[in-house]
Amino acid sequence: MKRLNQFLFASLCVLIGTACQKQTAVEPQQQPATPEETQDNAPTWVTMLPTNSLNSFSTYWSNFYPWGAIDHNGSARMRTQNYSISSGVMTITATPGTAADKPSIHYYSYTCYAKQQVTVSASWPKWRVSGEFQCPSVTGTWPAFWLNGANQWPPESDIMEFKGSTTNWTNTYKNQNGQWSSVGTVINTPSNWHTYTAYLYRIGTTNNVTIEYWIDGVNVSNQTGQNFVNEPLNLIIDLQMEGSSGTPGPTGNTVMKARNITIQRSATL
Repeated sequence: MKRLNQFLFASLCVLIGTACQKQTAVEPQQQPATPEETQDNAPTWVTMLPTNSLNSFSTYWSNFYPWGAIDHNGSARMRTQNYSISSGVMTITATPGTAADKPSIHYYSYTCYAKQQVTVSASWPKWRVSGEFQCPSVTGTWPAFWLNGANQWPPESDIMEFKGSTTNWTNTYKNQNGQWSSVGTVINTPSNWHTYTAYLYRIGTTNNVTIEYWIDGVNVSNQTGQNFVNEPLNLIIDLQMEGSSGTPGPTGNTVMKARNITIQRSATL
């Protein structure tokens, strides 16, 4: 039966060859092969940060920015009173407030970083970093999910970054030109759950990486990171305010939620 079907299909293609060619061209666009859906890749992954890590927060996460700061680039000061975890979901709430020692602080919020670092190397040339988020997107709100050099800056990779709008920015610094690569993707309702993922691959035997940025299973950007290999990267979640996201920020509370954060690595490309 299979051979008969193949014969009939081949005959039909001879009669209407142009129509068959058109379908062949369209089909890859309709069914893209994504790393998240390719079963052949799945067995190679070794999980370094489990998706339920927020339930054991002190085991896997540390408070504030990894370089010890509680203020950074925006107008929010970070403190532990502004986050909570319930049923595997972290809620970060930015509240209006002015710090007595720093008038430029207009909010209190929260940030944390994973104790597990990401280090692309010859032994582990492929990494996957992913998380699900509900994000604010009004002027003055600056949620982010990003990788930052642990020993020096750069390198940096921004997997999710909203700067006062519904555009998510995926950014890499430095690129092959020693500058920023930035691609904006408009997200329909960022306040709903969306999945943001980065795949970091070593390029041959160089010190550079390809970073694939994915949103909800769709590849939105491929960028090159210069001198990322053998550089430990900290994974950071934060809700900054104002700064690059504009002013003035909200007059009331702002909420960001996170869940299913994971880091995986593979010894093979």
